[in-house]
Amino acid sequence: MARIQPPAPTETKIKLEPHQILLRPLVTEKGVHRATRHNEYAFEVHQMATKPEIKAAIEKLFEVRVEKVCTQNRKGKTKRTRSGFGRTSDWRRAIVHLHEDDKIDFF
Repeated sequence: MARIQPPAPTETKIKLEPHQILLRPLVTEKGVHRATRHNEYAFEVHQMATKPEIKAAIEKLFEVRVEKVCTQNRKGKTKRTRSGFGRTSDWRRAIVHLHEDDKIDFF
């Protein structure tokens, strides 16, 4: 009996530029602590961006060496408004671990 193969996935992903992948740095108390102690930086990134794309964008825009990228998909919060309930957008956060000799200066 012959096994039926599923169709090959088609490549429909859009190509993002580095400045489109990184939306903004996340500068918080916890982020500053991570940056000073562990050389880790947090960014809000595009929902469709992958870890290799994020790594390449950081290395190109900031001229640093990236060792590891961790990503998190964050759910939007429900907010109360005058006309009822609304919801903020879902977003994606990337925590980037840099080489010990490299540093990004936001301040």
